[in-house]
Parts: sequence; structure tokens; C-alpha cells
Amino acid sequence: MRKDFIFPSQKQRFADIHDVDALVHLVNGAYRGDGSREGWTTEADLLDGIRTHPEHMAKQIDSDQSVMVVHTEFDIISACVYLEDKESLLYLGMLTVRPDLQARGIGKQLLQTAEAYALFLGKQGIKMTVISLRNELIDWYMRHGYVPTGESEPFPVGQALGIPRLPLEFMVLEKKIG
Repeated sequence: MRKDFIFPSQKQRFADIHDVDALVHLVNGAYRGDGSREGWTTEADLLDGIRTHPEHMAKQIDSDQSVMVVHTEFDIISACVYLEDKESLLYLGMLTVRPDLQARGIGKQLLQTAEAYALFLGKQGIKMTVISLRNELIDWYMRHGYVPTGESEPFPVGQALGIPRLPLEFMVLEKKIG
């Protein structure tokens, strides 16, 4: 993917392989475990296990088809979003903000950066999947212009996303841009 994009904020940049450990710590801490309960985006009641591991994160950062955008506060990675080229759309995943920094507009800034990057790449829109039981998160995305497509996808059991405590599926959301 093109890395000559000019970020709208000096606090944002593309991740590199040296960021893997910090990103794994950020994502796992924000999605799972007791620390994730400080924020409103926790999945700790839905899934056990970790959200990502170093090998998976390194593969995402190293891919020619994707980028990881990081947001820093005082030179510490405090948020991130994964963006992957999917033909006419950009796939958005793993939008993560450190729990103690949530509700400060950082997630919204990362969404805006993702949309600017999609336009930069000439994409028609952004697609994402959200666990269908995450009503508060789905509502947040809808307030930012994302709409359910009516599609759903099975939750991948046995992969690195964690161990579901109950049957789960993904809802597909999309936003047209440009």
C-alpha cells in the first residue's frame, strides 16, 4: 500500500516492525482482561484469550496489502487502526484506543484519517466487521456514517481473535466516501 500519504495530525504515522510489541500490548489490553473494562470497547465478557499476538501483528505491518496507523501521545502509542486494501474498498479493523484515553476523540480522528487514506487510494468506501452483539460500538460507527450492509460473517473460531464464550458473528458495516 502507498506510504506517501500525508497525515492530518503530527500524532499519527504508519507503524513499523519496531512497534509490534507496543501494539500487541495496546490491542490486547484494550480488548481483553480487567484493564479493558476501564473503557467502553471491551470484549472481555464475550471472549477469552488474547486479541492478537506478535506474529500476527508483524504480518499485518509487513504486508503489501495493509498498513497499521498509530496515534501517539507523548511519543507513546496510544491508539491504532488497521487498514487493508480490498479492491474498491478499504477494510478497517482493530480500531483501538487505550481505555484510559477513550472518549477524547482519538477514535474519531483515526476514522477521519482512515477515510482520508481511502480517498488518497481512490477507494469508493470503507468496510468493517463488528461483533453483532456490540450494540454500543455499532451505534458509534453509525453516528460516524457507517451503515449495516445486511450481511453477516461467522466469527472465526480457533483463530487468533480469542475464544468465544457464546456463539458470535460479525455484522458488516460500510461507508461510502468520495
